[in-house]
Amino acid sequence: MPETSSSALPRAVADAYVDALIELDPITGTYLGVRKSAGLLPDFSPAGQEEIAALARRTLARLDEAERLPGARDDAERRCGRLLRERLTASLAVHDAGEGLRTVSNMRSPAHSVRIVFTVMPTESDDDWAAVAERLRAVPAALEGYRESLALGLERGLPGGPRATATFIGQLTEWTGDDGARRGWFEEFVVPAPAGLRGELDAAAGAATRALAGLRDWMRDVYAPAVKGAPDTVGRERYARWSRYFNGSDCDLDEAYAYGWGEYHRLLAEMRAEADRILPGAGPWEALAHLDEHGTHIEGVEEVRAWLQALMDEAIEALDGTHFELAERVRKVESRIAPPGGAAAPYYTGPSEDFSRPGRTWLPVDGETRFPVYDLVSTWYHEGVPGHHLQIAQWVHVADRLSRYQATVGVVSANAEGWALYAERLMDELGFLPDPERRLGYLDCQMMRACRVIVDIGMHLGLEIPADAPFHPGERWTPELAQEFFQRHSSRPPAFVESELTRYLSMPGQAIGYKLGERAWLLGRERARRARGTAFDAKRWHMAALSQGPLGLDDLVEELARL
Repeated sequence: MPETSSSALPRAVADAYVDALIELDPITGTYLGVRKSAGLLPDFSPAGQEEIAALARRTLARLDEAERLPGARDDAERRCGRLLRERLTASLAVHDAGEGLRTVSNMRSPAHSVRIVFTVMPTESDDDWAAVAERLRAVPAALEGYRESLALGLERGLPGGPRATATFIGQLTEWTGDDGARRGWFEEFVVPAPAGLRGELDAAAGAATRALAGLRDWMRDVYAPAVKGAPDTVGRERYARWSRYFNGSDCDLDEAYAYGWGEYHRLLAEMRAEADRILPGAGPWEALAHLDEHGTHIEGVEEVRAWLQALMDEAIEALDGTHFELAERVRKVESRIAPPGGAAAPYYTGPSEDFSRPGRTWLPVDGETRFPVYDLVSTWYHEGVPGHHLQIAQWVHVADRLSRYQATVGVVSANAEGWALYAERLMDELGFLPDPERRLGYLDCQMMRACRVIVDIGMHLGLEIPADAPFHPGERWTPELAQEFFQRHSSRPPAFVESELTRYLSMPGQAIGYKLGERAWLLGRERARRARGTAFDAKRWHMAALSQGPLGLDDLVEELARL
């Protein structure tokens, strides 16, 4: 880690941490646009994980010194220091419990990180493709380090979940092309490369594919039998640890579970009223099924990509100058189609630090060519504008006023997901969902997030379903009941629901951050409005809120109320 002066304030300590982290984690470097990271991959072995933990411990010791300095009481220094301490402490708690030795998931594992990082690498020049080849050659060692960590987890009695393991094996099979549907993912990726480099790239992609196949075979033949019979759920102690990591808060999990049920009942009433406007006498999911057949649709994959781009461009034009004040480089966001073989949910990737790579939204299509509009509009307000893109791109834009750490790697999931869900609600408040079709789609998205709180906490903690619930009252949650409940209260196909439940089981505590984060954003706005009275300016508040950088939920409401 680069040495910091003994008189360094928290922001300098945080930025020195980022510099050192990039050396250990070149994937993070690529997302930030650091060229020297391009041909490298992290060490995912137990030794590599311990190096990152040691960096966190050294940084916390330096932060102790920094926070004793008089200048640390400045608001900008104070916020950065609080964030850095909370994030590193939460990460170390996860590491020290051995969670990095059991990371098996359908969307969050070292193998997923290795694959997806190629999609944000530049591929315009021969030098770009040469870096791709170098990184491809690094794939076998990276995956071997990951396998070493999983093997040590088995030795220590730290198994991953059987359901996530089975799903992951299926994904690896698809990525290798062994399902017979296509060539291996890496081999497909290098097809557009210049002819003069194809030999080198094909060889490197072939080696990377063979490494994926080797990992798949080991997962199938060694890991899956070893974890058979292990629980898919994590219990209260592990759940609380992960909840702190994803939410930046020691949540009262029983209160959050009750809040999820309260939101469920509120949203169900709204959905019934909106469904009646679409199909009189129908329930919400009957009306949504009707929209699947007879509602507005976009036909074609390229057509839906272009339509989503236009939706975000229109939102920027409508919101900039009225409800936000956007820098020119923040105004650019790209709509992309997600590479095959991942989870079913859309996602967002942020811009590089210099904005040479813009923020991007990604739509998984999974072979579909017909896309209902009701299922897209609110989701793209969430992923794109005014959701993830405005927040994350604004952090990067004001990095000189924050710190590099706050603008990049210091993200708190519940803060970001809470803002994005708040953004969906804001667009409803501002009248951007004028017809019952789009508004029912928005409410369906909100209901999904309320159900996430219920089933994520409920099944991991084995809680009882309330007596007044319209679903198996008095029984205790299991993954099977959770999937049935989620399917009953979702317009989405069974494959999506299956993917979502596997996600919740393998990422405990992350799914609750959407609604809990939204609640924090709404409470912070209401307190700021009460404090300022008629002087409250929503546009000024939004920009100040987006420019203060990430915070955990423990700190977010307090800081938002001060703006």
